[in-house]
Amino acid sequence: MFTTRTMIAGIAATAALALTLTGCSAGAAPAAGGVDAATATSLAAFGDLAGLEKAARAEGALNVIALPRDWANYGAVLDRFAEKYPEITLTEASPDGSSAEEIQAADNLKGQDTAPDVFDLGLPVALSSTDRFAPYKVATWADIPDALKESNGLYTGDYGGYMAVGYDPAEVPAPTQLSDLLGSKYKGKVAINGDPTQAGAAFAAVGMASVQNDGSVDDFQPGIDFFEKLNRSGNFLKVDPTPATIASGETPVVLDWDYLNVGYGKTLAGQRDWKVVVFPGTGYAGYYNQAVSKDAPHPAAARLWQEFLYSDEAQNLWLAGGARPVRAEAMASAGTIDAALFDALPKAPETTVVPSGKQSETAAKLLGESWAAAVQ
Repeated sequence: MFTTRTMIAGIAATAALALTLTGCSAGAAPAAGGVDAATATSLAAFGDLAGLEKAARAEGALNVIALPRDWANYGAVLDRFAEKYPEITLTEASPDGSSAEEIQAADNLKGQDTAPDVFDLGLPVALSSTDRFAPYKVATWADIPDALKESNGLYTGDYGGYMAVGYDPAEVPAPTQLSDLLGSKYKGKVAINGDPTQAGAAFAAVGMASVQNDGSVDDFQPGIDFFEKLNRSGNFLKVDPTPATIASGETPVVLDWDYLNVGYGKTLAGQRDWKVVVFPGTGYAGYYNQAVSKDAPHPAAARLWQEFLYSDEAQNLWLAGGARPVRAEAMASAGTIDAALFDALPKAPETTVVPSGKQSETAAKLLGESWAAAVQ
């Protein structure tokens, strides 16, 4: 069974699109009770959860960005927050945006009431964007392994999984190892989730290819070399996969997080017989990270969102989506985890690697220098 203990080595990873949202100038006022929500670093600043809820309701809005509803059960997470706090208008911008585009949106919309309040990011983008974050430690901070959170609360791991291959057995033979994807039966059929220089899932796909080809988290070059071969063979499909592209048969093989591939199968039940495999050998795992924007137009609501995401309720919602919640071990010990869902997670490899922040930065630099030329 994979648990957060196997992640203690570090957090895994994971510009071009200008977002055109506009709005009025926003200046966050002190929250109810005289608390300046924009400077609050923990729940204690509001007294308790009820105090934070009161301040967030007074703001009346929360802007999230790049949260696909079919990603790790985000639809249920968003709907439950909206149900709990109907007085807070929840705006979901650019659901298919990348981590890099989240940061660009925050830069473009700074000072406007449409700017993102919070972020969900792959590690490479989080590491390069800490100057945009406000430190905040949720009430369940102690349950989160130290290696999965920035020590001051600038960003915090939340949910994760393993890189896996999803495929349609009606379109391609079942792959048993990564090198199978270089074969002629996979021509024009293999996709990854985005650009690895911008998107965490695509970054991790290259990482997985590296460790499956005698590379390591210290050296992503074997992964880049694999995709160069995949491209030269005509097998690499430069289309971002979605349930619609899978349903249409456009992307019959997808390298993505296991929970996303499992989710595709659930979404397309009755349309496609979508299978998921985590290859034997070394597994590549990682978490996505939450952060509060230092320029959040609704700073209390942003912090309430964080408290919700790290509550037992939301952590179990990640689990329902096939993702591995960061508080899993603490919740298992406390008896608050959904044991049936936890035990039903896909079997994980015996050997797991997770790049540290430094290793992720090194890999991101290499990808920035080499990826475009390798797959042009």
